[in-house]
Amino acid sequence: MTLSAIGEAVLIAREGRRLSAYRDSVGVWTIGIGHTSAAGPPLVTPGLRLTEAACDALFRRDVARYIQAVATAVGDDLPDHAFDALVSLCFNIGPTAFARSTVVRRLKVGDRDGAAKAFLLWNRPAELIPRRGAEVDQFRTPYAEALPRARRGDAAAIPMPNAAPPPLPTARRTVPRLPLSPRAPAQAPTKPQAPVQPEARVTPETSVASKTSVASKTSVTPKTSVALRVPVKPGALATLWSAVRRRLRGEA
Repeated sequence: MTLSAIGEAVLIAREGRRLSAYRDSVGVWTIGIGHTSAAGPPLVTPGLRLTEAACDALFRRDVARYIQAVATAVGDDLPDHAFDALVSLCFNIGPTAFARSTVVRRLKVGDRDGAAKAFLLWNRPAELIPRRGAEVDQFRTPYAEALPRARRGDAAAIPMPNAAPPPLPTARRTVPRLPLSPRAPAQAPTKPQAPVQPEARVTPETSVASKTSVASKTSVTPKTSVALRVPVKPGALATLWSAVRRRLRGEA
């Protein structure tokens, strides 16, 4: 088994986070998230400081050691809320003390209720009593029923951390549609027209010569004359001519 996300969050809330070395309630030099020299390097000395990243890395390394100690002592057939509470106790009292505790002895014989009560045997200094009460409540209560508190009597429980934030909705850009103008009906192609010649305007003062010149500028297509030939009988022309002469002389 391993420490759940809510179990890790409540453990950090109980231990606190300090980037500078300090003495805990019993005078032990501590830094980061409950790290002491007993947990391994670095050796905690006055003036020691950690960065945020170093603090988180140190906690990961330390808590893995306590998780393994709990799994070795009691097995992995416990619900996550009970296992998390045991890791919290082990982190505080140390793996050696945890392995010899009444809590572990009662769990090995199947007495879970007795194991829960045995948490309260670790009640010194007195400042730890509210933490022990919260660990008992965590051990007994599934997370589906109630989330754990850092200390018994706290007004609010530790919120369930999100494993991954939900993806953000993709913003869709709406482009307004422009109203479509009605199409003009298609027109049949037209043949190019010859340029129109301006009409000649004649004022009253225009002379005949100017009219003639204007008329001459206007192109007129001459009409084609066709000559018709009529056949004439011999002697008809002489007869016709005799009749004309008598007419001229006054003859009948």
